[in-house]
Amino acid sequence: MSFARRAGLCGVDAVTPIVLVVSGRVTRADVPALCAELEALLNGPRAAGLDPAAAVDCDVGGVVAPDLALVDAVARLGLIARRAGGRELRLRDVPPELQALLDLTGLGELLDPGRRRAREDPAA
Repeated sequence: MSFARRAGLCGVDAVTPIVLVVSGRVTRADVPALCAELEALLNGPRAAGLDPAAAVDCDVGGVVAPDLALVDAVARLGLIARRAGGRELRLRDVPPELQALLDLTGLGELLDPGRRRAREDPAA
């Protein structure tokens, strides 16, 4: 007899968001491939079962030496997500260096609406 613990609720499928993992050093030459990968994820079979306005998670925790090429990539990925039905691009595991660059370029709050709302409404 087995008493192994089952993951999740019985009869309920977990909703897995669309996740794009960006790691290593991102150069300008890598940006088109990252954009194509996100478009493939958004048009793939996994995305068909999700809410058309579901957010896209972009894990950038593994990036090395964030610079303006990575900021360009993030901005373009955000545009692709918005053009795909108004999806939001949510950055995960953002290194402090990348966050500083995003804030410096004005993209920090654009890509993280929760931060903007918290700043506008401190009571929230």
